[in-house]
Amino acid sequence: MATPAAPSALAAQARRVYMESLLLAVPTAVQGVLDGAHRLANEKAEPQLAHKRMNAAIDLTRPAPQWQQALIDSLGAMPRISTSGGRTSLGAAAASSMGSGRDTLQLVDDDTIEVEILSSRLALAMMDKASWEFTDLRARMSSLERREELDSGDALRPHVVARIVIDSWRSAGLSLEHWRTVQKVIHAAFGEMVEESYHETNRWLLGEGVRPEIDLRPLIRRSTGAHVASIPVTTGFGDMAEAQGGLRRANVVIAGTTTSTRGAGVGEETRLMTRMSNLARTAGHAEAVLGRLNKLVGRQVPSFADTAEMQPSTGFKRAIAEAQSGIQRQLATTGRDERAAISTPALLQELQQRKQALKEAASTPVERATIEIVALLFQSILTEEKIPAVVRVWFARLQMPVLRVAVSEPDFFATTDHPARKLIDRMGACVMGFDISSRAAGDALDKEIKRVVQVVEAYPDTGRRVFQTVLTEFERFLEHYFKTENEATRKGVSLAQQVEQRETMAIQYTIELRKMLNEVPVQEGVRNFLFHVWADVLATMALKTGAASDATKIMKRAAADLIWSAGAKVSREERADVIRRLPPLLKTLREGMAEAGLAPEKQDEHIQALNDSLAAAFTAKAAAIPAERLEELMARLEDLEEMLPDADEMQIDESIVMDLSGHESTELQIVTEGGSMPTPAMIAWARELQVGGWYMLEHRGRIESVQLAWHGMRKQLSLFVSQQGRGTLFQQHRLASYLQAGLLVPAQDEALTVRATRSALAKLDADPQRLLN
Repeated sequence: MATPAAPSALAAQARRVYMESLLLAVPTAVQGVLDGAHRLANEKAEPQLAHKRMNAAIDLTRPAPQWQQALIDSLGAMPRISTSGGRTSLGAAAASSMGSGRDTLQLVDDDTIEVEILSSRLALAMMDKASWEFTDLRARMSSLERREELDSGDALRPHVVARIVIDSWRSAGLSLEHWRTVQKVIHAAFGEMVEESYHETNRWLLGEGVRPEIDLRPLIRRSTGAHVASIPVTTGFGDMAEAQGGLRRANVVIAGTTTSTRGAGVGEETRLMTRMSNLARTAGHAEAVLGRLNKLVGRQVPSFADTAEMQPSTGFKRAIAEAQSGIQRQLATTGRDERAAISTPALLQELQQRKQALKEAASTPVERATIEIVALLFQSILTEEKIPAVVRVWFARLQMPVLRVAVSEPDFFATTDHPARKLIDRMGACVMGFDISSRAAGDALDKEIKRVVQVVEAYPDTGRRVFQTVLTEFERFLEHYFKTENEATRKGVSLAQQVEQRETMAIQYTIELRKMLNEVPVQEGVRNFLFHVWADVLATMALKTGAASDATKIMKRAAADLIWSAGAKVSREERADVIRRLPPLLKTLREGMAEAGLAPEKQDEHIQALNDSLAAAFTAKAAAIPAERLEELMARLEDLEEMLPDADEMQIDESIVMDLSGHESTELQIVTEGGSMPTPAMIAWARELQVGGWYMLEHRGRIESVQLAWHGMRKQLSLFVSQQGRGTLFQQHRLASYLQAGLLVPAQDEALTVRATRSALAKLDADPQRLLN
């Protein structure tokens, strides 16, 4: 038995296989771009676009050999192996091309910016095409090289190859204008190139016995031409992120435009990249604001930092209770009549009077400072114009319960995760929509906020515990509310859940079919059809008609007949039987594909491929499927649902979610393209988005306000719904792409309490003495 090669040697050889595969594929990719450019030139289009395409097709022909050679030279010059496990300097070079570092201000020209944009788009297109193969290769290489992740500038990463492609394009004298004109065919050609290189490298590693168990997921793919779902990967765009820091500082003028037009070029995309600053307004930003508040107050009230060792006096507690009772009586009218709403000036006047009374009852500077800060926080909250008037009253009634917590639990001013703060932020995020006039006063959300406040008021001495309890209850309510009670979101959530259920079932069917056929001699084309197409048909029929319905049983029988037909036929009688049974079988296959939403032309492609596979079975010399084995398969297909893996136990992530484009409808849009290659931080941010929050979404030429209404299993799918009820469904990686490109931005770039804290800081900076007065 041969001695297994060392992991480092296998990794080095795998990298050589990868690079050789890339080099061999370059001529095909370049020719694919040329052919695609000519196809575009022959397509019907408006005159201006047709003229651009014609010029591009003509102008590409002569420099194509130089472009091809530049590509080969650049790829050939990339380091194959290094002491760090394949690291190259390309990532750093990409960053340095845009500036010397994050701390250096340097003007960046539009041309450099656009190169980065086009490069990142190509990298994202490559990932869309090759995500399955890349995920497996990354796992195998990380295992061999004993590290958690590939380096950001690793030649295996798509963005490294993408940058070489565009640099070689320019070195051959080709313009960025021509690139934009034929961008679609460039993405297709080089997406196939890297996919094939990843596949070849994976195939070689499998042959060497490297992590063969990963080989399950590449089988779960759609047919050629379908959009492959992208996956949450560490993209290695840390260099890009640093460069974008320079962009945000150096291109303010460029970024000033607010016009939204697709393909607006450098200025528009730079404007979108500046919105990445929204990511900074997260926990770190909020904690910095709180830190500044504590420093300012500490200068005026030195003992404020020692509040943890103090407890409010009995008299002060009694004063808070009396103030709370007074506010409840004053605002009782609104509590009885949801249509009544006290004006904001009246609310502020009432709370100001209570504040003065409380300060007179306070016995220490710390208590007076706490009263002032909480009052300033709520003054800011109550003057937030996007909070509906009816809801504003219930926020006002929270001031005294919050004050009671603030004087007894000092971490209210020290941390962002205090449940009182989180409750206010969650309620504020849900009601601060863009068209408050369209919201019906007294709807289920308003009533829940009312209930939450009344529960907090009813337990005056519980403090943090009661706020945490009602926060948990409010989160549960939101999930139920968007699913069943909100008219704008209910249908969209239902559709999104059906999409997720169908995809999950299709994956379950694929896994079980793969197990069934693991040792059955069936043509590869038929296997692919069963895994990539028919599993989805079975899932669709099971959802539409039930797993035990006659329609679903017919589709299962079709799968069994197809397996039998694709086996080797050694006698004339068997072949005649196949020919006799084929027409009704193909008719059933077409019906199933139609039920699953496949277009007629896609059905034709699959049927043609199956005909070729079945024809090959006639001349195959492989052993026929034994009768008893075939009967066993029939029985297992009949009881397929009983053997499916439990969805709750499956690791359903984007690397095995199938193409979602077939679920598109007038009520539900599926986002399958667009955005920029997301960083790990952006992917983490996408996972942290909370149901109920409002966002501005730019998609398909429209900019509109949308509310996050639903997350699927492990947040791999997320649904946003407009005020008109139009749903937009994202997969996690695409959601991160939109966040990074600024195509999806939070309506409020700060939490409600953080904004209120900044407002309080401004007032205290102007008049610090108000803390003690």
